[in-house]
Amino acid sequence: MRNILLKEIKLSASPLSFIFIVFGLMFFLPGYPILCGAFFVTLGIFYSFQSAREANDIVFSALLPIAKRDVVRGKFLFVCFIECCALILMAASMIVRMTALAESDIYRTNALMNANPFALGVAFLLFGLFNLIFVGGFFKTAYRFARPFVTYLIVGFLVIAAAEALHHFPGLDCLNAFGTDRLGLQILLLAAGGALYLCMTVLACRKACRDFEKIDL
Repeated sequence: MRNILLKEIKLSASPLSFIFIVFGLMFFLPGYPILCGAFFVTLGIFYSFQSAREANDIVFSALLPIAKRDVVRGKFLFVCFIECCALILMAASMIVRMTALAESDIYRTNALMNANPFALGVAFLLFGLFNLIFVGGFFKTAYRFARPFVTYLIVGFLVIAAAEALHHFPGLDCLNAFGTDRLGLQILLLAAGGALYLCMTVLACRKACRDFEKIDL
């Protein structure tokens, strides 16, 4: 699988997929919906799928001496690689904001979501939804990607809107904790987001493998 991942990175990927990883640093931005950074990362991945389709990369990959399932797994490995790189930047930004910048007025007066473990957990959820809806949906045909991406776009921004709104409801202000406030709850929410990401990605990959096996290229 290492060779397949290297093939995806060196031959199939659009440069935008790597450039858009930097949007993980949007967790530093006050007065802006920071979870949009996760969307921009997935947009970069989308460009790789678009580029690969135009270059007939799926057909080329299927002609290699590997199983068809490995073609799917290679794409998922690449997607997860990009997402994990972005999550590292998000986590680093979150840690800085929770420690060195915890008492900064520009963040304390921010009405939007704070960069904390709950926000990172929602970013995990958004990436999981992308893998389930878009990547999994793409392999139903291994060609069409507009409908699954639009579906992900709608679902993703509904999740972002809900996450941004939740801490304004009575009793849910703990979701927007600063620094190390309510850290136990925050870590639990982060773990839940990570678990959902893992489950959705594994389920999407397995279903995509079955779907791709049925396609006559």
